[in-house]
Amino acid sequence: MSTLEFNQMLLNNTEFLKPFAITLTRDTEAAKDLVQETMYRALANKDKYNVGTNIKAWLYTIMRNIFINNYRRKAKQSTIFDSTPNEFLLNLNQGAVANDAVAKINLKEVQEAIHNLPEIFRNPFLLYFDGFKYHEIADMLGEPLGTIKSRIHFARKLLKNQLQRY
Repeated sequence: MSTLEFNQMLLNNTEFLKPFAITLTRDTEAAKDLVQETMYRALANKDKYNVGTNIKAWLYTIMRNIFINNYRRKAKQSTIFDSTPNEFLLNLNQGAVANDAVAKINLKEVQEAIHNLPEIFRNPFLLYFDGFKYHEIADMLGEPLGTIKSRIHFARKLLKNQLQRY
């Protein structure tokens, strides 16, 4: 394949790369940079392209790999290590509660609200909360699937009304 034919194939497929780049970056300027870097790498690695291979898939793969590498590079740059022997991460995102007693009171109120639900709603909700799937709950309680789904929905609705301040 001649260089002219290869360049023409790249130009014909540039428009297909833009939506994918926007999907990856969620930023139009970063997407333009990603498309440009993809085209540069494709031109630089023309010899690695096998004639007859799907050019779009090849370009998508190049773009995805560039995006992943840039993401990993940024993640490494934003991590700060403490030089103490334990090597704690300084920028570890941890949820902070101003007062542990407030959190316990809130948890007690939520548990009380769940306990105060009518039994017909409480049992399916607690099973769902424990990680069971709708169809498993329906089998355990011997109820139709739609009934279980609506009971869990109404339990959530009741809890939301009882715990409005959260």
